[in-house]
Amino acid sequence: MALDAILASLFPTGRSVAVTDGLISGEGSLDGGRLVVVGIDGDTPLGVEGALALSRTVLDAMKVGDKAPILVAVDSDSQRMSRRDELLGLYECLAHLAKTLLLADRLGHPTVGLIYGHSAAGAFIATALATRVLAALPGANPSVMDLPSVARITKLPLDKLEAMAASTPVFAPGLDNMVATGAVHAVLDPAQPLDAQLSALIADLPAGDTRDRLGRERGGRPVAQAIAERVVSQARGG
Repeated sequence: MALDAILASLFPTGRSVAVTDGLISGEGSLDGGRLVVVGIDGDTPLGVEGALALSRTVLDAMKVGDKAPILVAVDSDSQRMSRRDELLGLYECLAHLAKTLLLADRLGHPTVGLIYGHSAAGAFIATALATRVLAALPGANPSVMDLPSVARITKLPLDKLEAMAASTPVFAPGLDNMVATGAVHAVLDPAQPLDAQLSALIADLPAGDTRDRLGRERGGRPVAQAIAERVVSQARGG
């Protein structure tokens, strides 16, 4: 589903959203209030300038003081693979972007990610996965790392990794596996108005991060919640 169609379905009465150099920014009306939109379009890689620009948009949204929900729409490549960006501290800029989204959510701005195309690696983690919940549209193709890249790093044969991915969702890329692990909270129906579906998501936002519980319930992360509970217990001295 193209961005223009998504925005038209989200904001049937109009919106003020622009895409500049692949970066999305703007706002529209949802349930009579303001919905801030940021993100990445067109399979654009996320570099230093992009991460800082998106961070500024999120910080500016917080300054208004209305606690408007923030939608992070994502169709990106991975982070920009360039020596220049790495030397300029791209990892710090990506971390800064993720922290602005986490801060906004903590200060009362409900944050919802919407992946409608591709996304991977640092760009995926710093945008879509930094929101309270992540929704997706059919056809989206998210991954933390694709299998050929995993093969290069681990030195394991690609066919062996593909066999492992077929039975282990937490290890595998793709929308179905992200749903199974709880990373994607819900898949929206593009045949129905997206504004109503987004409103329902925001109205029913969990109080905290429930990805471990969802992953266990869906069979993608059978031991994640137990591990999380053990870590919390140990941190508390239990």
